[in-house]
Amino acid sequence: MTKTCLTFRDLTLGYNSHPAIHHLDGTIRKGSLTAVVGANGSGKSTLMKGIVGVLKPMAGAVIRMPGVRAAYLPQQSELDRSFPARVVDLVSLGLWPRRGLLGRYTREDRDSVSQALMAVGLGGFEKRPIDTLSGGQLQRTLFARVLLQDADLILLDEPFNAVDSKTVGDLIALIKRWHGEERTIMVVVHDLDLVRQNFPETLLLARQPIAWGETKETLRPENLLRARRFHEAWEENAPWCEPDDHEHDHAHSHGHDHVHDHDRHQGSGPRAA
Repeated sequence: MTKTCLTFRDLTLGYNSHPAIHHLDGTIRKGSLTAVVGANGSGKSTLMKGIVGVLKPMAGAVIRMPGVRAAYLPQQSELDRSFPARVVDLVSLGLWPRRGLLGRYTREDRDSVSQALMAVGLGGFEKRPIDTLSGGQLQRTLFARVLLQDADLILLDEPFNAVDSKTVGDLIALIKRWHGEERTIMVVVHDLDLVRQNFPETLLLARQPIAWGETKETLRPENLLRARRFHEAWEENAPWCEPDDHEHDHAHSHGHDHVHDHDRHQGSGPRAA
């Protein structure tokens, strides 16, 4: 029997009463590796924030299975690199779920931090100020923090942006290692070639799910075209949209359409049982 890690029930997320992602139904399988793709502004980062609880649903729900521990890596642009911190300070934040804010930092913890840095190719970087790191080095540091969290569910928002190709390869290898350990992983990715080569499953968003399932099928040209058309037709001031049980036509104020029958019946896609 397939175990579920996450369930989305008619999930709508947004900001200041404006929906950014609508009526998402479906499940994320335990141990799955899923890429989340779509144009800028399609709801990818919003979905990640909704899953981790940073953003509360406007409607519907995200249901995390009991006991699932999550680790969230936001976009680099959301981090303040001017803060006077060292690499060891940033990585050690991964110990908070176990130690708490006031927990004592032990010799075992120091060893764990050093091992995590070695695992991401930054052995000996403990005392480096974070504002001296390159984009690739900072991303490796953030992956080391995720390593320390030892989470069941790992959410990575655009981890390959502004990093060199060697770092991308090393981070992909680490993601595959986590996948081999049956952790559940969702990654926001822009490079569709990278997705095709490394991610078994893909969710294609354009403020609503366009297709969801096996990567080869999800990234078919017709689905990518539909996603682009939906995104271009979107109006920022569109009114609130309520789900209904009948097919929407293309005159709907949000440009709604339903996922093709083929995509709707993918195992972990929209409305999957």
